[in-house]
Amino acid sequence: MTQTMRAVEITKPGGPEVLQLTDRPVPTPGHGQVVLKVAYAGVNRPDALQRAGAYDPPPGASDLPGLECSGEVVALGDGVDSLSMGDQVCALLPGGGYAEYVATPAAHCLPVPAGLGMKEAACLPETFFTVWSNVFTRGGLKAGERFLVHGGSSGIGTTAIQLAKAFGARVFATAGSDDKCQACLDLGAEKAINYRDEDFVKVMKAEGGANLILDMVGGDYIPRNVKCLAEDGRLVQIAFLQGPVVELNFAMMMVKRLTLTGSTLRPQSDLAKARIAQDLREAVWPLLDAGTVAPVMDSEFDFAQAAEAHARMESSGHIGKIVMKVGG
Repeated sequence: MTQTMRAVEITKPGGPEVLQLTDRPVPTPGHGQVVLKVAYAGVNRPDALQRAGAYDPPPGASDLPGLECSGEVVALGDGVDSLSMGDQVCALLPGGGYAEYVATPAAHCLPVPAGLGMKEAACLPETFFTVWSNVFTRGGLKAGERFLVHGGSSGIGTTAIQLAKAFGARVFATAGSDDKCQACLDLGAEKAINYRDEDFVKVMKAEGGANLILDMVGGDYIPRNVKCLAEDGRLVQIAFLQGPVVELNFAMMMVKRLTLTGSTLRPQSDLAKARIAQDLREAVWPLLDAGTVAPVMDSEFDFAQAAEAHARMESSGHIGKIVMKVGG
């Protein structure tokens, strides 16, 4: 490895234009960590929040954006015996993915699934860790339950639809255009609701109510979600694109015995993320190996086009995942 690497840094809080190429020292692995030579980096909404100054990295994490990547193991820290030099993996990162090299805990790395390339593998960690931990662990989704995911054509949404369908749930999704709704149907949703034309509350009430809702919209969706939950239903909140502050009548929570919960992934402990990785390895990676589920790809940008990649994401015109090609 060289001593320096190319990286994309946030020069100041702002729009996509504040992302600029720079040179940084190549990281060294700490105890239990590996260094990856990055092939592709996934682009996610938390990256844009960090760029805007609204999502600081946790203590000890790189200030560079980038929460997932695929790459080759090129250095091993003390105590690492689960990976070897040259292994090709995808990894959940504490930060730093917008760079030619990145350090991350070995326990947060997973093998590139059979039949997928490095580009597709880079799209897996952030969404699959998020969906598994929130839909199945926290939300407790079971076969036969009615599951509603908002933003069904997003990276999170396309992953949630496929996994919920694979584990036997009845899947409903919201999206903002007919093309996006069709993409949700193609992935296995029973019903795709164009929120510009239909009221998802009425649709779900007609079905008996949702047993579980995964929401990243927030705002006025929160009281509407509560209205369309079935008795003993669960609402899991993972983001607030329309804001976190809302007026809510909690009496309905008591009457219908609802569970309102949520989480963020990045601030969780290394041990918690390692446990999610192990669950994915056992329960989900066989589905990826078999081709039962697969990442939905929207677009690829060159490493130097980070600003364009962020603009594409924030336009909300994408269906599925956006990646940047970093290495050869």
